[in-house]
Amino acid sequence: LTIGSDIARGPNTPRPGCRGYLHKRTQSGLIKGWRKRWFVLTHDCCLHYYRHKWDEGKRLAVSTIKLERAEVGPDLSLGKQFVFKCRPLLENRVYFFCATSNQEMKWIVALEKAIHPVTQQNHVWVDVTQHNSNLPPLAVKNPECLGLLHKMDRIKDMWIQHYCILKDGCLYLYSGIGIYLQGYTVREQPYGSRKCTIELKPPSDEFKSFYLCAENPNDNKWIAAIKASIKKWLPLHQALQDYNNHQPEETRM
Repeated sequence: LTIGSDIARGPNTPRPGCRGYLHKRTQSGLIKGWRKRWFVLTHDCCLHYYRHKWDEGKRLAVSTIKLERAEVGPDLSLGKQFVFKCRPLLENRVYFFCATSNQEMKWIVALEKAIHPVTQQNHVWVDVTQHNSNLPPLAVKNPECLGLLHKMDRIKDMWIQHYCILKDGCLYLYSGIGIYLQGYTVREQPYGSRKCTIELKPPSDEFKSFYLCAENPNDNKWIAAIKASIKKWLPLHQALQDYNNHQPEETRM
């Protein structure tokens, strides 16, 4: 269960870690040299490239480079500015890329981040929310708020009604959707023709915002309940981290 994830309908895929034009050095074929391609770095540790920017999402990638445990860094051996190289562990070759400006460091940082993601400490609340997501609504004990909400489906451009349960910083939308609310901000924000809409804004632009509205426009219990649930959850999470960080090294697990 990740921030802004749809439990049963597939994850809310984050936006690409980096995208843009790069020149790729060709190592085969009749014509050798540099070819301009549109590159998309995704969070599954893959670098996809297309012939043109507008091909992304419409055509299959020309090729995909799996970056797991790859070596990445700047390269000066070719006598060209803004060049960096990538040596994937699973391939017996080195890829050379040239940025269109001094943005090569942006790519190197993004690639390093994809290859060596910062692991987050697991904790009991994640396990509990994963467990709760598989329970029927009435089996979730002591919910902080429950009732009907409409969620905006921006792909279909329509409001879809769900029975919702709020519990420990997680909003469960039945059937099958869970929004893990750590770090989200909550406010009343008009959306389209609906004035009393709840906006759930994520802590990072990599994830999407959610828009909800109550069955009764005058029912404002949800905003207060969601804010209280997030506020309660975050100090507990921070306390657990602080406690673990101050333990002697030999006692940490």
